[in-house]
Amino acid sequence: MGCGRVGATLAQSLEGRGHSVAVIDQSSDAFRRLDAAFNGKRVTGLGFDRGTLVQAGVEDAYAFAAVSDGDNSNILAARVVRETYGVTNVVARIYDPHRAEIYQRLGIPTVATVRWTADQVLRRMLPMGATDEYRDASGQISMAQVDVHPGWVGMPVAQLESVTGARVAYLTRYGDGVLPGPATVLQENDVVHVLVRSTDLPRVERVLTHLPPEVS
Repeated sequence: MGCGRVGATLAQSLEGRGHSVAVIDQSSDAFRRLDAAFNGKRVTGLGFDRGTLVQAGVEDAYAFAAVSDGDNSNILAARVVRETYGVTNVVARIYDPHRAEIYQRLGIPTVATVRWTADQVLRRMLPMGATDEYRDASGQISMAQVDVHPGWVGMPVAQLESVTGARVAYLTRYGDGVLPGPATVLQENDVVHVLVRSTDLPRVERVLTHLPPEVS
């Protein structure tokens, strides 16, 4: 739902991966953003209207993304699709980060546009720190990319976990994802992605952005 720049890009990306796609927008002019080669459905109407959703094929849908410009419309559509039609893979774009947290706790996966943009800007201004990449529906567990002080290089990932209490979900090493094993050692330029309780993330960030305790 929503054929703005995000919606059009998403629809074309999904079709490019071999999926059948339907795009809903209340303005037929919005479909001009789609490439001429786009073969999916174009449905004019409100994304939370049941007749519109049925016309788009919601009864056979595997996933639904609500990416219009309105927070209320996105959440309403996401709830209707999930609760009325049983589509489990639903995501809503939200501009208000406080609302996003509430809906995450209600079990509605959201992408908080303002928070994501702010995090990306901050990451480029202040490179030492952590950036949320995922939170579970309750908001209690986070997966975050954490910058690591060079003093940790050469140390076993298991030691990093022992000191911080976090779990290393994976490493990005020269552009490739690496699942760490018992003998994995942190290398220079590794990007570390940790799983941690959301309340513990600031503490884990403080530990990893400084020299390891036994070195400091």
